[in-house]
Amino acid sequence: MTQVPDWLERLAAQAQQIRVPPFFRPPSRGGRAAAVLMLFGEGPNGPDVLLIQRSTRGRRHPGQPAFPGGGVDPEDAGPIEAALREAEEETGADPSGVHVLCTMPELYLNHSDNRVTPVIAWWREPSAVHAASPDEVDSVERVPLAELVDPGNRVMLRHPRGTAGPAFRVRGMLVWGFTAMVLDTVLREGGLEQPWDPAQVEDLPPEVVTLASRG
Repeated sequence: MTQVPDWLERLAAQAQQIRVPPFFRPPSRGGRAAAVLMLFGEGPNGPDVLLIQRSTRGRRHPGQPAFPGGGVDPEDAGPIEAALREAEEETGADPSGVHVLCTMPELYLNHSDNRVTPVIAWWREPSAVHAASPDEVDSVERVPLAELVDPGNRVMLRHPRGTAGPAFRVRGMLVWGFTAMVLDTVLREGGLEQPWDPAQVEDLPPEVVTLASRG
C-alpha cells in the first residue's frame, strides 16, 4: 500500500476550482453523461498514470490513447462508479485497490455530445492490468509521469480544422486531443510541468486524422 503523494493531494484540494476552457464548457442542457478515470500510482519507473490505446476496430475514438472510461449507465450511482466500472471492464483494474480523491469539473465534447467528468484517483494497491476488452482496447500502459513532463516528449499538434493543442509522445503512443489537454492541465496544476516549447507546432499525422474521422 502506498501513500497519496503531496502533489496529488494539493491537486485534489483545488480540482473543482480548475478553470474550464470555453470550448469545453457544457451547455445548459443536453449531452450524455460520461466519466474517465485518471488513475495515478507508484509504478516500477516512479509515479505513473494508466492509459489505454483504443482499438482501431472500435466505435469510440478508434486508435486513440485515452483514459479508461465511458458512458454513465442507468445502474451506475454516478460518474465515480461509472469510471471505476469502465476501468475494470477495459483494463482489469481492481476497483477495491483504487482510492478516489476527487472529480474535476465536467467537460463537454461537442463532437460526441458527451459531458465528461474526470475522476482523479490514487492506486493504493495496484493490480495487474491488460487489454480486458479486446474489441475496444488494443493495449494498456502505465505511463511514467517523468516521461510525460519530459520537454522532449511534448509538442503542439495542429488539427486540419486549424485548431492546435498539446500532445505527448510516450511509450510508442501519440497522446493528443481531449486526453492530452486534461493531462496537460493536471501536470500544470499539480506543479509537475517542466518548461517546454509550445511554439513547436506540428500537423496531426494523416493516419491519425483518418482514424479520428471514424470516431
